[in-house]
Amino acid sequence: MVSWRNPTAEQREWTLATYLRALEEAIDTVCDITGSADVNLGGACSGGITSVAMSAAFAARGIARIHSLTLFVSVFDMAADRTLLGVFASEETLAAAKRHSHAKGVLDGRELGRVFNLLRPNDLIWSYWVNNYLLGNKPPAFDVLYWNNDTTRLPAAFHGELIDIYRDNSLATPGAVVVDGTPLDLGKIDCDAFVMGGTTDHITPWDACYRSSLRLTGNVEFTLSNSGHIQSILNPPGNPKSSYFSNPDRPESAADWKAGATKVAGSWWPRWMEWLGERSGDFVDAPIIDAALEAAPGSYVRG
Repeated sequence: MVSWRNPTAEQREWTLATYLRALEEAIDTVCDITGSADVNLGGACSGGITSVAMSAAFAARGIARIHSLTLFVSVFDMAADRTLLGVFASEETLAAAKRHSHAKGVLDGRELGRVFNLLRPNDLIWSYWVNNYLLGNKPPAFDVLYWNNDTTRLPAAFHGELIDIYRDNSLATPGAVVVDGTPLDLGKIDCDAFVMGGTTDHITPWDACYRSSLRLTGNVEFTLSNSGHIQSILNPPGNPKSSYFSNPDRPESAADWKAGATKVAGSWWPRWMEWLGERSGDFVDAPIIDAALEAAPGSYVRG
């Protein structure tokens, strides 16, 4: 069982290559169980970074494992990044962040959460301070906060790599990131892709998500959901406030894309389900797995 409370020396050194090897093993296992030759891969936020890195690695090795790619609120081209996160991204603060996680062996997800909260302090810090502490009111029930509090810890080595990728924009530079001897080139990812951003996302701004989507050379559909980093994803049908923007064109400018986009009432989920269905095979009976590794939810959940 993996525990990030007291990471081992090996866990401290887990890198992007470690994660991609695990992801490739998972994809191979899915294909073995289902009998499918390839998969429709999806990733959100930093998971989008590993997803495009995996897709680029497969492309470089001539392996046709990714049939389509779905990316939610993910930025992997940091060029000309004018986001609020840049306030915290001086050479000094990035170096200090590396030292801090290296000393502990891991970046605690709660620390990363505090940084994200500081990007929108009025909404994510002071509103709760006033309502809960000063006024003594009970916090309103809000299911999205449970998702928000499910923070992710990062091994120190991988955290350092992500900082370097952000600082140097190396993932968007062909060959600048090398994984297990394989140079990555996002321009070689030619599978169909569905890319989604959120209108008020303060962590991965939608225009940066759109700019990143231009790095992919396949048939790319970009969709802009009407909410922030988490709620733009958790936007199910039936919400009267839901809407999204759609535009089949792919101009270089995100502003030009938005100017030519059509606003659609309702959730973007049905459109994505339609898109994904067009890139999936016929329905078949679920395969029978002989033996489970262990009882759900699995030891990694309790790690």
